[in-house]
Amino acid sequence: MLMAVNAQLLNLCVVVAYLLVIVGVGGYFAFKRKTADRFMVANRSIPGWAIGLSMFGSYISSISFLANPASSFAGNWLWAAFTLVTPIGLWLGATVFVRHYRRCGAVSAYSHLESRFGPWARAYAVFTFLVIQMARMGTILFLLSQAVLALLGGDPAHDLGLARTIIIVVGLLMTFYTLFGGIEAVVWTGVVQSIVLLAGPLICLAALLLKTPGGMGAIMAVGIEHDKFSFGPYDWSVAAPTFWLVAVTSILGHVQGWATDQSYIQRYISARSDKEAARSVWIAGLLYMPAACFFWFIGTALFAFYQAWPQRLPADTPPDAVFPHFIAQELWPGLSGLVIAAIFAASMDSNLNSMATLTLVDGYKRYLRPRAGDRESLGVLYLATLFWGLASIGYGLGMTLKGATTTIEFSARVGGLLGGGILGMVLLGMLWRRVTSGIAATATVLGVLTILWVTLSRWGLWPEAWSAYVSPIHEIAAGLVGTMVIVGVGLGLAALRAAVQRRRPADMPQQSAPAPAVPTREANEAV
Repeated sequence: MLMAVNAQLLNLCVVVAYLLVIVGVGGYFAFKRKTADRFMVANRSIPGWAIGLSMFGSYISSISFLANPASSFAGNWLWAAFTLVTPIGLWLGATVFVRHYRRCGAVSAYSHLESRFGPWARAYAVFTFLVIQMARMGTILFLLSQAVLALLGGDPAHDLGLARTIIIVVGLLMTFYTLFGGIEAVVWTGVVQSIVLLAGPLICLAALLLKTPGGMGAIMAVGIEHDKFSFGPYDWSVAAPTFWLVAVTSILGHVQGWATDQSYIQRYISARSDKEAARSVWIAGLLYMPAACFFWFIGTALFAFYQAWPQRLPADTPPDAVFPHFIAQELWPGLSGLVIAAIFAASMDSNLNSMATLTLVDGYKRYLRPRAGDRESLGVLYLATLFWGLASIGYGLGMTLKGATTTIEFSARVGGLLGGGILGMVLLGMLWRRVTSGIAATATVLGVLTILWVTLSRWGLWPEAWSAYVSPIHEIAAGLVGTMVIVGVGLGLAALRAAVQRRRPADMPQQSAPAPAVPTREANEAV
């Protein structure tokens, strides 16, 4: 008993030491003189390698660290299709979107939408991003609580009070280091976090290989026997998750990240040059791919381990809690604390800075105080950071009630519901100048209605009388379908409008233009 207490104490000491380092790094930037521009983009002075490591931490997050092993433990490698298509997103991000947003010169990723389509487009994009990021950060806090709960000897299925306490404490800690440090604290703590979180999966993988009877050979044999390494099903159905459906929707997810995610865009805007910004994108993605494969393999290895030792896993353990249970019960004292610290590293990458930036630039300054001074702007940034931090904590608390649905599937559903419209608008704005504000608004409304139909009718939130109109498309493809509707309708209406304008002069009767009553300078010059 005493040894168990000492082991928990050692693990907690490792975690606390890591948190002190993070708070110290964040606190260092709190003592630097702040301006609003420095808080948001660090005067565009951060090296590309640091931004790349920071964005790598965003790519991983506790969603990858805990939800991916849970998914491959409960099923197979189907969702790893997201990892396989990563290079497509990296190429588009580095060659197209980095150049586009750095040329725009604005801190907000969505200000150009107003100049392109009007205030409604900018307001819709900002609102959607803020809600998506609140949900993402709340999900990350929830997953972290499951890991820390296991470290403390709690039961994720029953100790909801302790899980909620962890969500609140960690959420406040993340909020305050972002609040005082700004974008510099976000990037440089991200560098530290990236180094720590790389150690976590390597330690876990080594432990699984050593503790599973038969080692790697047994893991491979069990995985093959139970079809754990499959990416299937491989059919072309759109009614359920298949490899092709997940792959295509994942391409959309990568593109959406580099094209519409303020937290990524704001970081590569902070780079010293276009070349450094593009390099940061490649660093983030190329680090992510092997790290993500480790997480998928860990889920399969966990399945093989508990096949060999079924008595070591409580029967009612949900998939999201299996990996934390292994970390707490099977790793050696100190190392389990280091892995929990790595999960903290994956969880404490904050998007609060980008959310506060949008609140100031696209909300406060756009509608209330366009000429707000630097001190006033900083005050708004601080208040917005605090508000969105508390909102994310609230979402994380709500996640404790989601039941047995795996977090990766739950997140895919929420992301599809909320995120489909922004990318469609951005692509419309970039593809053809003839797309007008009215056309874009019509296309966006139709796209969002399509997303709502696909998602809500598949979730069972559909009237019984409308059962014949349930979507045949799985809800994870809602964002993809919505984007296709927006782009297709927008380009189609623009082409139709252009065709009508071309035919109109030939169809209309010829009329002589009336002479101007007063000669103008242009008329005189023409003469």
